[in-house]
Amino acid sequence: MRINPSYFSLFLTLIFFSFFSTKASDIPRIGVPYVQNFHKSLYAAGNQNWSIAKNKKGIMYFGNSAGLLSYNGKYWEKHEMPNKQIVRSVAVDDKGLVYTGGFGEFGYWDYQDNKLTYHSLVKLLPKSFEFTAEIWKIYIVGKKIYFQTFWGILVYENKKIKIIKPGNLFFLHSVREKLFAEIINKGLFELKGDKLVKLAGSEIMGTTGILSILPFKENQFIIGTSKNGLFLYDGITFKPFVNQANNFLKTYQLNNGVKVLEKYYAYGTILNGVIIIDESGKIIQVINKVSGLQNNTVLSLYNDNENNLWAGLDNGIDRIELNSPLSFYFDKNGKFGTVYSSLISGNKIYLGTNQGLFFSEWNKAIGNSFDFRLIPNSQGQVWDISKIDNQIICGHNDGTFSVQGDRIEKISNTNGGWNLKKLSSNSNYLIQGTYTGLAIYIKNGEGNWIFSHRVEGFGEPSKYVEQDQRGNIWVSHAYKGLYRISLTPDLKKAVKVKYYDEAAGLPSSFNINTFNLESKIVFSSDSGFFVYDEISNRFSKYNELNKKLAGFSFSNKIIKAENSKYWFINHGRVGLVSFSEPGKIAIDSNRFNILDGRMVQYYENISQISESIYLISIDDGFAIYNNALAGSIRSSKKLPQVLIGKIEDITNKYSLITETGDSSEEIEIPYSKNSIRISFALPYYRLSKIKFQYFFEGYSKQWSEWSTATQKDFTDLSYGSYTFKVRAKIDDQTVSEVSTVKIIILAPWYASNWAWAFYFICIITGLIIGKRIYEAKLKRDQQKIADALQKEQEEYLKKKAEDTEKQIGKLEKEKLQTELAGKSRELANSAMSLVYKNELLQKISQELNKLKENKDKPQEDQLRKIQKIIDDGMNDERDWNLFENSFNEAHESFFKKLKVNHPDLVPNDLKLCAYLRMNMSSKEMASLLNISVRGVEIRRYRLRKKLAVPHDKNLTEFLIEL
Repeated sequence: MRINPSYFSLFLTLIFFSFFSTKASDIPRIGVPYVQNFHKSLYAAGNQNWSIAKNKKGIMYFGNSAGLLSYNGKYWEKHEMPNKQIVRSVAVDDKGLVYTGGFGEFGYWDYQDNKLTYHSLVKLLPKSFEFTAEIWKIYIVGKKIYFQTFWGILVYENKKIKIIKPGNLFFLHSVREKLFAEIINKGLFELKGDKLVKLAGSEIMGTTGILSILPFKENQFIIGTSKNGLFLYDGITFKPFVNQANNFLKTYQLNNGVKVLEKYYAYGTILNGVIIIDESGKIIQVINKVSGLQNNTVLSLYNDNENNLWAGLDNGIDRIELNSPLSFYFDKNGKFGTVYSSLISGNKIYLGTNQGLFFSEWNKAIGNSFDFRLIPNSQGQVWDISKIDNQIICGHNDGTFSVQGDRIEKISNTNGGWNLKKLSSNSNYLIQGTYTGLAIYIKNGEGNWIFSHRVEGFGEPSKYVEQDQRGNIWVSHAYKGLYRISLTPDLKKAVKVKYYDEAAGLPSSFNINTFNLESKIVFSSDSGFFVYDEISNRFSKYNELNKKLAGFSFSNKIIKAENSKYWFINHGRVGLVSFSEPGKIAIDSNRFNILDGRMVQYYENISQISESIYLISIDDGFAIYNNALAGSIRSSKKLPQVLIGKIEDITNKYSLITETGDSSEEIEIPYSKNSIRISFALPYYRLSKIKFQYFFEGYSKQWSEWSTATQKDFTDLSYGSYTFKVRAKIDDQTVSEVSTVKIIILAPWYASNWAWAFYFICIITGLIIGKRIYEAKLKRDQQKIADALQKEQEEYLKKKAEDTEKQIGKLEKEKLQTELAGKSRELANSAMSLVYKNELLQKISQELNKLKENKDKPQEDQLRKIQKIIDDGMNDERDWNLFENSFNEAHESFFKKLKVNHPDLVPNDLKLCAYLRMNMSSKEMASLLNISVRGVEIRRYRLRKKLAVPHDKNLTEFLIEL
């Protein structure tokens, strides 16, 4: 019986609308979300994880059987309680204080000296109160911290503790700032002030234990019990919540619960992992060990602000991405083997594997609840399963089969149906690549595809087959190479077969595959994509495409997706590439990192099952990708700041300097630890590719390259101030804000402030001592110099005295000689004067004798002659010249000065001046001048006028002073 295609399409539309009309706040119902496992060997602590919390910075805290665990997205740290107690409960307040509780101990943790330090609150209890209970729950409501034990509640506020002790208390629950607690065998109570007030009618929920109270729609509460299922409470009455999950929760024992994605509820069980229901009670997901959890016993659940569901297990910790666009189905038991192809048709999902063709009901599946069965007679390797014109065709190792529901019928005996597609030149024909060449299919009278014939003239393995716009058939095989085939019009024979290798421009004859990309035939290779030029009959690199594809230019497979999108698969790495915008290529690859290495290499298969839903074959099952959900998640993404973690000393041996660099305080590091390692992480707990970039101000000159490394070493740092800056980038798109920490490398001991003070004191002391030594030496040197000078002076004076004595002697000698010479001259002058006077007297005597002898001559003539001789003698200048020379010697050229100053003076005036300077009397001058005393006075008068002597000045004094 044939099914009307229109009904088939309507049926598919209803199914897809029901299961895949998802938004960012929806949970995929088929398959299970991605589950990230944190094994105890990774976090290096105990198996059991009893409680979970998260602070504003994004650090996760876990109450572990070995203590308190912290996780910042990259690094785990363990912090032990005082007596290494199990941490049963954890809560974080707005200030970042981490409250924990265990057996006989409760308190809080905060950072002191950059180290997470525990502060016990037990000491605040009365001294007479013996605290030996276990703290099972901690809730923060306003400024009050509630610590719950099985015997009561401890309320911590303003550094004081108040005890509420009703006895036989079960777990405490905080919902909408209300506190509820179950008292065993008495029902549910609400804590109002310091008293527990019973809620009437709560007995309906039984006595198995209330383990979860969550907010429900319209101000109601949904209450989960251990073995009695779910109940609703509207503030007045309690009633059972009839739902699809009750039997599951009763059977596998509900243990805890949390509200997720605004309208879903996740419950952890003791025996079968996590179950997620919606507000109507329908089961959306069951996530257990079969579907990825490490353990089926869920001790704690926590939903963070990124819609990660954290599960603290009896053995390990798991993170579940509830609204991830990728969900998975895993064949943990190896029921159907490795998946090579997949297809959804109607209400069935088909998997082509290495063991045969399997199918399961699709529209009834929830989470991992498929029941795959082998279709009879399909055993063996299935290569391809395709749906063409509402007919499902299976390419098998043993031939090609038509699939109808849970049956198959062979339509071709040609072994190895690798691929099957319509000819682009004639859609009434199908062409298939097989082990031994090409096969052609046509429709029969009933509209079903049937085998027509094999193409003669070509028998090479044909893994990839494409037809170009000229009608040529391109066939490639990873090992056989690339062929171009021209067929006869009836498609029965290959009239021309051209083989291409390196001689035609290809990099090799191996790993050459052919694909249709936007109606253009391209050829993949290990060297990138190539295109064929019809005119030159050669291949050349498709540089324009290769450049835009970057790393995906080496893809070995291309699969058509929706519209102008294609899946590029680069040896196991998957990217969704969009060509919708002309001239641009958008690549989305980071979200598919989880698929890397999980697909069957060279046989990767991705099937489009609706407008935005894809089924991806992986080694041990399949994945479902919801492109619409991916878009909504991406638009709502908010990036936290990078956390700067441990700073370690790596100078000589590894030692911790500080547990966190995420502080506004400066971190001082001794110079002996000047080689450090800084760790950092982004507390972003989604499946993404995270890169970091750092800048060490004071050491580096610019930002580093982007890298996935989460720590950096800096060695042999000089002392001084540095600022470490770091930021993160998610999926090569969104960049976080910069996180900074200031680091001060202290000066070494010889350059410390104390050392500089010591140096200063030493310098001052040295200067003082040096000054004193210098002064003492200077004094000694001065004394030496003084002694030397004195000695030299004495010698000098002695020598000078000797020289002076010699000089005096010489002067005295010269003086004596001068005086002697003067005396000699005077003697000579006197002698000459005597001679002259004697001659004069002789002449006078001769004349007198003549006068006596010549008595005859007249006496008057004789007397005149004698008088003339006497006059000539008196007027002779020789005596005056002698006098003048001697006078000049005695009176420093007196006459020269007179002549210079008074050139009008005559010889007689000069004589008078000389006599006046010698202070002679007028009588003496009259005798020497041979004039009368009156004549002397007249001459004196005339001389005063010539010399212009003032009236009040004595002439003699004037001449003496001259």
